Amino acid sequence: MSRFVILGGGYGGLTLALELLEQEPPHGTEIVLVDRMPYQGLKTEYYALAAGTVSEAEIRVAFPSDPRIILKYGEVTGVDLERKLVLMDNNDPLSYDWLVIALGCVDKYHGITGADTYAHSIQTLSGSRKAYQALNDLNPYSQVSVVGGGLSGVEIASELRESRPDLNIRVIDRGASILSSFPDKLQAYVREWFIEHDIEMLSRISLRSVEPGVLYNGDEEIITNLTVWTAGIQPSPIVQQLAVPKDSQGRVLLNAYHQIPDHPEVFVVGDCASLPFSPSAQAAEEQGKQVAEVMHALWKGQTPHLKAIKLKGVLGSLGKKAGFGMMGKKTVIMGKVPRVLKSGVLWMSKHHFG
Repeated sequence: MSRFVILGGGYGGLTLALELLEQEPPHGTEIVLVDRMPYQGLKTEYYALAAGTVSEAEIRVAFPSDPRIILKYGEVTGVDLERKLVLMDNNDPLSYDWLVIALGCVDKYHGITGADTYAHSIQTLSGSRKAYQALNDLNPYSQVSVVGGGLSGVEIASELRESRPDLNIRVIDRGASILSSFPDKLQAYVREWFIEHDIEMLSRISLRSVEPGVLYNGDEEIITNLTVWTAGIQPSPIVQQLAVPKDSQGRVLLNAYHQIPDHPEVFVVGDCASLPFSPSAQAAEEQGKQVAEVMHALWKGQTPHLKAIKLKGVLGSLGKKAGFGMMGKKTVIMGKVPRVLKSGVLWMSKHHFG
């Protein structure tokens, strides 16, 4: 009996599990999918849950019901690479022959005092539920501050504007503009949308601390009723604990087959993996497909041959009627079309079409 354990049923882990089942794994192979929840939460849509524009049922995806896969629910507390054990809270350790770490990311607070305590997170389903409750309990004319002007910050600010037109909303960023990693043309389009929809933008702000009702930019006080944090991510604490080579972002360095070089029985997929592009659901899914390719080749005694991962692009929404995106590296799209495309991608995710 050989045990293949997948930690995390998100975009990468679930794609891998489904791909492994597509071609029959060898007789006697036990596939175990471990997750804290009994379904996948579509993380790219947590901003809409927090804003109150979708129900939680709309962003849940059922795990496969298949006799060839064992679903195990619980909290992973560590991985012992030497003894080949997954350590779990209130559960016996789980041994493995093959392991895939697909545990995603957590917020990065950049050492800003009080940010982890007083700002709301949308990194987990649980955190997004709490953010939804707090945001929708706010009185009219309350001030919401979204810290971080990247994709997540822009999406929650615009979605909240549609959901709660009575609120004052601002986006705070360290850079010169929101969406600073995107082309100037796209930045300008989103800034104009924000101005038109009365969303304030504060640029070049370096927060020192977050307290109830106030953010400190040096000694300057920025008054707020509620703060949402979207200012950076880092790998899961489980990966942070691993004594293996990592890049400057704390992501695990891998070989060409997505394995930890000194532990080739262990793969790392998604936000915890050091890849030549930014973490995304799409990158995690592509990696999941490739790890399945590697395993099917190894099971057949063949050498895997992987093509370079090519991402299709990035899509973002500005509420339910407008959006923006990048197709490939240069093509900018704006307006209704990228919003429709994003809805299509979401539908495909919910129905396991990749």
